[in-house]
Amino acid sequence: MIRITLLMVLMLTAGIAQAAETISIGSKADREGHLLGEIFAQKLENDGFNVDRRFGLGQTVVSYQALAGGEIDVYPEYTGTIAQTIFKTDDNEIDALNSIASQRDLRILPSLGFNNTYALTMKGEQAEKLGMHTIGDLAEHPELRLGLSHEFIERDDGWKGLSRAYNLPQQPTGLEHGIAYQAINDGRIDLTDAYSTDGDLQRFNLILLEDDQNYFPQYLAVPFIRADLPQAAIYSLSQLAGLINENRMQSMNAEVSAEGKSFSSVAHEFLTEENLIAADSSFQARSIWDELGEDLIRHLELTLSALALACVVGLPLSLLVYRMPRISRVVLYVAGLLQTIPSIALLALMIPLFGIGVFPAIVALFLYSLLPIVRAAITALLTVDPLLTRVAKGMGLTKREQLRHVLIPLAAPNMLTGIKTAAIINIGTATLAAFIGAGGLGDPIVTGLSLNNYELVLYGAVPAAMLAIITELAFEVLERVTIPAHMRGLKRS
Repeated sequence: MIRITLLMVLMLTAGIAQAAETISIGSKADREGHLLGEIFAQKLENDGFNVDRRFGLGQTVVSYQALAGGEIDVYPEYTGTIAQTIFKTDDNEIDALNSIASQRDLRILPSLGFNNTYALTMKGEQAEKLGMHTIGDLAEHPELRLGLSHEFIERDDGWKGLSRAYNLPQQPTGLEHGIAYQAINDGRIDLTDAYSTDGDLQRFNLILLEDDQNYFPQYLAVPFIRADLPQAAIYSLSQLAGLINENRMQSMNAEVSAEGKSFSSVAHEFLTEENLIAADSSFQARSIWDELGEDLIRHLELTLSALALACVVGLPLSLLVYRMPRISRVVLYVAGLLQTIPSIALLALMIPLFGIGVFPAIVALFLYSLLPIVRAAITALLTVDPLLTRVAKGMGLTKREQLRHVLIPLAAPNMLTGIKTAAIINIGTATLAAFIGAGGLGDPIVTGLSLNNYELVLYGAVPAAMLAIITELAFEVLERVTIPAHMRGLKRS
């Protein structure tokens, strides 16, 4: 009896620990990935797990590195992408891919049921006018303007291999996938890459060109997970296998893009229709306004933390090296070199080092802040009137006293300008931190781009712009309060 009681206590304790465990779910920045990620999240929440949503992680390399590094536990992926882009193999069968995945402590669950293959798409009336029905027909129309997603252009199973297989002469322009359909609709491009389940195909009256050489492999949608995911979570996600066909996925995508429904509400409707969660389960779709405060607070957290760290490091460093021309030039060169790295690339480089989330975003923003702070401080200290320095020496002041009572007060206006410049740069750059799961005002911008929803883009862009303006005004007030008028006059002169 005692053994049975003890066993029951252990099982109950294990059940509570399991229920309290948090599963981190990621997704790429595209609409379908976000929607599937939300389906995963609500299914796991219904089955007793806490869920941490890390949606909008950029493209394949970012999402995969986050999974491999343990920053997320699962994200929706496609067998063709896993085979061609991640594992570099021609065999895209799930069993074969799982043999490779197991060597990396990863696992691929059964397909959700649909093949979201790559395709090329264009306006139906234009295709009819030109007599185009297949990808092979493109070779006869070199004048057509192609706007393809950046990832598709660079992928071996994308434009690189496709153009060789079909001997296509066009030179494509890189476009964000979310705005390519609008570009076709506006007549700025003639053709773009698409996913066969995109909801915008019907919305913009687009047709898919037939892949007459069967170039594209199957892209079966699957949950891509870490092998150490709890068995109960694996079972929960496996219940989604085979439930979504191509038509249903396209319809759900259209509900988000054309009808304006939220990802969470569409996911909830699907799960209730499949009896995977109770129809009367507690659910409340959050509007974008509900998340404005959270996004703004996170954005301030990113920018202020990075700025404070840059001041703590940059200002003492400037005071230390400004008298040493060679070293100060090296410091400015290194800081300038960091500034030349594209911000999205710098954020991506943080993932192998620090993973995803707030910390790597703060590190990247800190590195971006160093140049304006260090340059302004060193320049300000070096341009202090030498006569004043000689007077200070004549008065018997030590170097430390000269620095404290003469140099820093005179250099303060320009130092403050450097800090202000860094703050404003950070506010804008921090919107890109959404691509590595750091949140902030970049979240609605990324989501808006994937949905071709410019109102949602403005929802993130306008507060970021207002924050930059408020920061500018706040520094003006700070300058008036802390710096005497005659010092401000020196700065202007």
